[in-house]
Amino acid sequence: MDQIEVVVGRLGKPHGLRGELTVELRTDEPERRFAVGARLRTEPPRGGSFPHRALEVTATRWHQGVLLATFSGIEDRTTAESARGVLLRADVDPSERPEDPEEFYDHQLVGLAVHDLDGTRIGEVTGLQHGAQDLLVVRTPDGRDALVPFVSALVPEVDLDARRVVVADRPGLVTPFPEEPGKAQDDA
Repeated sequence: MDQIEVVVGRLGKPHGLRGELTVELRTDEPERRFAVGARLRTEPPRGGSFPHRALEVTATRWHQGVLLATFSGIEDRTTAESARGVLLRADVDPSERPEDPEEFYDHQLVGLAVHDLDGTRIGEVTGLQHGAQDLLVVRTPDGRDALVPFVSALVPEVDLDARRVVVADRPGLVTPFPEEPGKAQDDA
């Protein structure tokens, strides 16, 4: 695999009259992904008609905690307005790692073996769900998908070189609750 495509941002509303746009970040490394000269592929929203297949970053700055960016080919507010909602994608080398050792790219986590604190294999990471709380999607040996909050209290170790994740499992998180004595398995 030569490169992996990742979403690094979504263009928001125009700022000013000269084509500057707000960027909703989808990366922890905006200074790296939005460096001057970076070329990003575009994906217009459904039904959108944005004419550019790629954009080159010409300038960035922070304004009240929001990244503002200008791109070649977007020179005025009208063109900037047509870019609203466009996703920006970048290529990442599969071996590349974030600068912070406590951060990971999604593609690095998918496929890792999941072990409990005792070292017993309890599943495999099959995906991540991003939102207010990032969640690891863990496929268990019996075929269930469990969602594990990706926080250090529950995921104390991620070892990319060993291709494993340790989860501080408890009943109901990855492993199911033990059956109550005398209770039928299907009480529905």
